[in-house]
Formats: sequence, C-alpha cells, structure tokens
Amino acid sequence: MALVRPARRVPEVEVAAVAARDPARARAFAARHGIPRAHASYDALVADAELDAVYNPLPNSLHCAWTIRALEAGKHVLCEKPLASNADEAARMVAAAARAQRRLVEAFHWRYHPLAARMRAILDAGEIGAVRRVETAMCVPLPLRGDIRYRLDLAGGATMDTGCYAVHMLRFLAGEEPAEVSAVRAKLSSPGVDRWLEAELRFPGGATGRITCSLFSSALLRIRARVVGERGELRVANPVAPHLWHRLAVRTPAGRRAERVPGEATYTHQLRAFADAVLGGGPVPTGGEDAIANMRVIDAIYAKAGLPPRGA
Repeated sequence: MALVRPARRVPEVEVAAVAARDPARARAFAARHGIPRAHASYDALVADAELDAVYNPLPNSLHCAWTIRALEAGKHVLCEKPLASNADEAARMVAAAARAQRRLVEAFHWRYHPLAARMRAILDAGEIGAVRRVETAMCVPLPLRGDIRYRLDLAGGATMDTGCYAVHMLRFLAGEEPAEVSAVRAKLSSPGVDRWLEAELRFPGGATGRITCSLFSSALLRIRARVVGERGELRVANPVAPHLWHRLAVRTPAGRRAERVPGEATYTHQLRAFADAVLGGGPVPTGGEDAIANMRVIDAIYAKAGLPPRGA
C-alpha cells in the first residue's frame, strides 16, 4: 500500500530489491510482488550499487541507524514516520543527509494529497479569521499487545505511532511551532508505553491546541482536525487518508459549506514527489527540518507526561 502499489503508478520508480532479517521472507515477498532481487540482509540491500534510494519501514528504533547507513552508501531515503526515536536522532539523520548530499524525506503521506493544500489555502485566505484553537485526533483500534507499537525498546507508544500524525497536523494547521506543552494526560499499556494520550499546547501567537491519540481506548476510530478562528471554523474528517473518504466543512459569517477534494492515493502523491525530489531536486514539505521539529514536540509531550524519551 505504501510503496509497491504506488510504484506501479509512478513511471520513474521501480521497486528493484527487498531485504528482510529472514531471507526466505524476503524471497517470498519479492516473488509475490514481482521484485527482481531479494537480499539476505539489510546490509546487502544498502550496499546494492544499482539502487538509487531506500524506503525504510523498520520499527522506529531502527530508523536512525539504517537511514544513516543508507545515506552514507549514497542512497536517498524515504523513511517512515516518525523519522526517529527522538529529536537528537532526527538531527543526526538530517546531518548525515547533508554530508552525503542526498534527500531525506519523512513519509507523512497525508501531507501530499491536495486536501492538505486546500486546508492551508482556506486558513491563509483568512476565511475563518485568525486561528485561536486547533484540535487534531488520530485514534485507531490496535489492541494487539504483542505488536511492535507497544514495545518501549522499539520506540513504541501511541504518541510515536498515531500521535506523530496528530502532532504533524497540529503544527501544519496552526502555522507555527508550539511554544509550550501545557498539560498531558496518558493511559499506559505497560511501564513507559502510552496506549492513549491527550496533550494541550500553546503557540507563540496566542492560539492553543490539543492532540488526542490512541492505539487502544474508548475512542475506537477518530481521525479528524478542527480549527477555530475569530470568525469561523474549519473541520476535516479523515485528513490522513482522504482518497478513501473525507469531508471538509467550513463555517463563516457567510454560511456553511462542505467540500470534497479529488486526488489519487496519498502514497502515490508522496512517491511522485519523492521521485521528483531525487531526480529533479523538487521540494518536499516533509523534509529533515520539519521532521526534527515534529520530534521536538513529541519529546516535549513525553517529558511533560513524565514518560521516558524514546531511544534513551
């Protein structure tokens, strides 16, 4: 869904190799998806001279080490979110990309769909006035306690998984970086690992914000964003996967309206932008500096909650 299918729609991209800890699994995956080569280790894939770029979907705790290895081997990297276990790791990855003169992109696919640009255009046009409150939520049901997302040693937790989306959307819609995490409430699945978390934030311009995220809570499925302005309100249902379904609603003194924004799958938009960045130097909205900023907010949320930073 994230790479193989989109590559069929982006002529500039070919999925040419795959690697797994278990060589048999790599071979099976390659055969199932028509991938020419299956490597017996991550090292072998990174060393493959015929590859231009690497997609890193490993557990969060492995993003930093393997992304840096790929960059140092001359590969561009599309790395799953969150980019790293913490902001310090993210900064190391960005520095490695700069040294290698290669592109490093965090895979926040939602940001590449035209819906994101439409949301920003409504706010920038001042339709609802100056932003006063932003609320984002990313709650999904994943009650699989053995899943990697619940493992502290793999940099798991709701805020790292679904919460990184909520933080990213909050920053995007607020149009500025949070100045303070003012309050946090969390429910844990095990020591140090959050299964549900809600955080209040304040922005330099005076606006406030709230993120809600969960992997297992009474809010089984909640994926939405809300922006309250001086003169109105913007609401978006399912901003993360708008190609499946979404609803954008705007309320202003002039009335109410609902919009649908057409577009391909978010992953297809993302892969096309990544290919353009690698081949033509095109811009990407989820580059390294944006990733560092997102991780700083996540680190601050965990600190306010009294939970250990990931990767410590």
